[in-house]
Amino acid sequence: MAPIPDSIRELLATGPLVTLATIDEDGSPYLTITLADLDGDEIVFATFFELDQRKLRNMRRDPRVAISFAAKEHTGEGLHPYVSIKGRARITEGGALEVMDGLAPNYFGPGAVYPMREVPPGVVIHVTVDEIRGMGPWREGG
Repeated sequence: MAPIPDSIRELLATGPLVTLATIDEDGSPYLTITLADLDGDEIVFATFFELDQRKLRNMRRDPRVAISFAAKEHTGEGLHPYVSIKGRARITEGGALEVMDGLAPNYFGPGAVYPMREVPPGVVIHVTVDEIRGMGPWREGG
């Protein structure tokens, strides 16, 4: 497991939309957008509905995933800072609202909770980080 640098924690706390890539049954990539946060040194996100949706089927069959997110603003030259992570997903039943409440301040503002309250238990996905790349202070070699 790769440790998550503080600079990535700070970027994720700004509430970027996170692109999740999973692997379809035929080996092709499948992309979707999610809201995410950190739980220790793991990426965490959740979903409430359609628990047989494509991304979940893909992760249950093959836990290898890639995740990317970028800074919303950039004052320097070149590309916006971005993070690209490769890892392995682990899905657990229940607890989705607690996770979504935990990341709500990053996406909806200080003190916010997830706006939908009458939701099923859902699932929580933790991603163990194997590799971090991208453009920013976390970049290999500086």
